[in-house]
Amino acid sequence: MIKKTEVLITRSVILLFVILLSGCGFFGGLSKPGGSTDSAPNVTLDNRKIINATPKVEARSRGGNFTPYTVLGKTYRVMKTAKGYKERGGASWYGTKFHGRLTSNGERYNMYEMTAAHKSLPIPTYVSVKNLDNGREIIVRVNDRGPFHEGRIIDLSYAAASKIGML
Repeated sequence: MIKKTEVLITRSVILLFVILLSGCGFFGGLSKPGGSTDSAPNVTLDNRKIINATPKVEARSRGGNFTPYTVLGKTYRVMKTAKGYKERGGASWYGTKFHGRLTSNGERYNMYEMTAAHKSLPIPTYVSVKNLDNGREIIVRVNDRGPFHEGRIIDLSYAAASKIGML
């Protein structure tokens, strides 16, 4: 169950200063699907209690930043920096199908955290995402690659999708 909405991604004023490590790292790949369809958990989240990701300086991840990389026959390049990045387009969310599985940078995906997947932003990067339908805005930490579907620029965690009003 994936819903789309128009979003605006902008680099937050207090965004992460990307620190480059000497090694390039590797692209860890997408998590192996846990089932054929994705879904929301059987719990209702209180959006007032969901806290935005807090931007902080983090070293560039060793995993998930290999460039170029190819998925489903299409080649992508990871940006050197998120500075000045802004894009408007579709968003989707991912939930139980990937919960607990490894993200591209090697962390476990937790659908209750304020995280996201992006095809080309450096990992990690903090971005502001705005739902243009309702004006809600959130901050998420990009720690995964995707979405690899036409018309989508960002894949939000279940909690992020809930807080921004996508569900």
